[in-house]
Amino acid sequence: MNVPAELKYTKEHEWIRFEGEVATIGITDYAQSELGEIVFVEVETIDETLGTGDVFGTIEAVKTVSDLYLPVGGKIAEFNSELEDAPELVNDDPYGKGWIVKIEAADMAGADELLSAAEYEALIGA
Repeated sequence: MNVPAELKYTKEHEWIRFEGEVATIGITDYAQSELGEIVFVEVETIDETLGTGDVFGTIEAVKTVSDLYLPVGGKIAEFNSELEDAPELVNDDPYGKGWIVKIEAADMAGADELLSAAEYEALIGA
């Protein structure tokens, strides 16, 4: 299971990469493998400001639909439009081309609860 050390993780299997005021968010390699073939990613919260733990979208696989939760609060600034035509990028490259949204991080209340790579590996039993 791929768990990059430079990222932070949630117990709900999202990852977050901070780059100054902007944070990129996606789902983990573990999450995409558990979901199976991703067929649709929906984010209808562009330009909305949401709090830590709020649902910002959904991800649909062949077997199920799952909510996507915001690791920290902020304004949803950008959706990865490549996922509209190629949702399988989440399966193929979850930490690269398969990113889901970029946010302008504002509410860092949840940042203390984010997991390191080692803590996330312990959570998933890797």
